[in-house]
Amino acid sequence: MKVHSDQDGGQGPVSPLDFAVDQQMRLTMSIVRRAVERRDAVLAFQPIVPSDRPARPAFYEGLIRIIDDTGRIVPLRDFMPLAELTELGRQIDCLSLSLGLQALAEEPALRLSINMSARSIGYPAWMLALQQGLAQDPAIAERLILEITESSAMGLAEQVQPFMRRLQALGISFALDDFGAGYTSFRYLRDFSFDLIKIDGQFIREIAAHRDNQVLTQALMSIARHFDMFTVAEQVETADDAAFLIELGIDCLQGFYFGAPTISPPWRSPQAAAQR
Repeated sequence: MKVHSDQDGGQGPVSPLDFAVDQQMRLTMSIVRRAVERRDAVLAFQPIVPSDRPARPAFYEGLIRIIDDTGRIVPLRDFMPLAELTELGRQIDCLSLSLGLQALAEEPALRLSINMSARSIGYPAWMLALQQGLAQDPAIAERLILEITESSAMGLAEQVQPFMRRLQALGISFALDDFGAGYTSFRYLRDFSFDLIKIDGQFIREIAAHRDNQVLTQALMSIARHFDMFTVAEQVETADDAAFLIELGIDCLQGFYFGAPTISPPWRSPQAAAQR
């Protein structure tokens, strides 16, 4: 039987279930690692719409999708929490950025947000990918938004601040993702100068029916406005929630009600072409 060290330094048994979960995680990480090395990945694009004109996206979020040997998309939840803490997470951020810059180069009217961890700041390959993308067309920077999660930003605040200032000088915008999910230091929030705040979906789902969510979202919006930051509501899933948020004064909305992530670029659809 497999063993592990207990708190007293001795060896204790590992349950068959724990062993199976560990083996599955190792297998999944191995599959993802091979896929990233081969660059077997695509972006899934989800629209973010302005509250005053919800029929037309203000920009899209590009969400990385890793493809395994069989052509199946590996669910992010199966590997990202662990990958985020390792170099694999840095490599995924590099791949995501490269795919995003490629999409921006191919579609001049596109504005796109790409996720990254604060842990990727200072990772040479990430900065090289950015430099190579902007070398083709420096104007791409003005259409690129980098999303950093609240938890990773606050954990590496001293690195994030100069990094943001340097890239904002190039025209790149920054979004604070999952705002409200962690333990934000409002002193850091003031110093960061994020351009957008994305309010975490736990406060948005069923907001039309839940007074607590209404009060908390209103408070988060008030904080964002105080720091002159654009507000985006995440995980908007119903017409009632969308209507309530629009009435509340949110700037933009994102969620399944307005469109699920799709690996087929929406701006290439016949309808989008007709609108242009």
